[in-house]
Amino acid sequence: MYKVIFTLVLAVASFMGLHAQEFQGMAVYESKTSTSDFKTRMEGNKEMTPDMQKRIEESMKKMFEKTFILNFDKSASIYKEEEKLDTPGQGGGGMRMMMSMAGGGGTYYKNVKDKSYTVDKEFMGKEFLVKDSLPNLQWKMESETRVIGGYNCFKATAVRPASKTDFRNFRPKKEDTATTKPADAAKKTNLMDELDMPKEVIITAWYTPEIPVNQGPENYWGLPGLILEVNDGKTVTLCSKVVLNPKVKTEIKAATKGKVTTQKEFDEIVLKKMEEFREMNQGRGGNGGMRMRIGG
Repeated sequence: MYKVIFTLVLAVASFMGLHAQEFQGMAVYESKTSTSDFKTRMEGNKEMTPDMQKRIEESMKKMFEKTFILNFDKSASIYKEEEKLDTPGQGGGGMRMMMSMAGGGGTYYKNVKDKSYTVDKEFMGKEFLVKDSLPNLQWKMESETRVIGGYNCFKATAVRPASKTDFRNFRPKKEDTATTKPADAAKKTNLMDELDMPKEVIITAWYTPEIPVNQGPENYWGLPGLILEVNDGKTVTLCSKVVLNPKVKTEIKAATKGKVTTQKEFDEIVLKKMEEFREMNQGRGGNGGMRMRIGG
């Protein structure tokens, strides 16, 4: 009981300080998506040399291990991948497409006051400006607590549909070796034919009332405190640093460059391009840009 009261007192004090004029905060997040299931499939592929496996693992690391910066005020935020001097290897067209689907890239602007977001996306050499409403996550408040970076955090969970255009949601298909014929296995050279996706994703978030802003990484929001960690089962996004009222203020505004689309329209464009790659790959006898066998 004392812990709850203490946390509430801190939250009230933080709330009063937060509502000072021109309040702003900055949080650094480390995002990592597990690729263990893909590595297991690669290790079982006799056709894959150690050098090929090493190159693929390095590409996956660049795709699935990222650092983001969240700058926020009382009503809005921008979430952007930290700029690095070493840019990811270009690879084939399929690999570039997957990298653009693995999070990062562009500036994700959230306005929790009007419940909207804007994100600029570059996809297959074209620039898009996706504008839509923030997802209405039905958070369930849990009783568990933990400390993250010195902040008292509370647990919340939600269930949301899996995005078909987010490569982080894909899983290797489970193969029935008893029914798979050698001829069928030889045809599996199209990466998209070897991937599966869950219908929904269970989200676990940890938020701190000690920083009472309705913000979090990427498109997560809707909790009575800054979200310091999000776990969807494969991807963990953890806050490693928080700075309140930094000396140097960041302009928090939405991007304006790109063809304006809704999220649904953008997803349809991506899914259509994925299907084109699939057909192109099959038409070339499995030697197209999306070829990357991960299982044997």
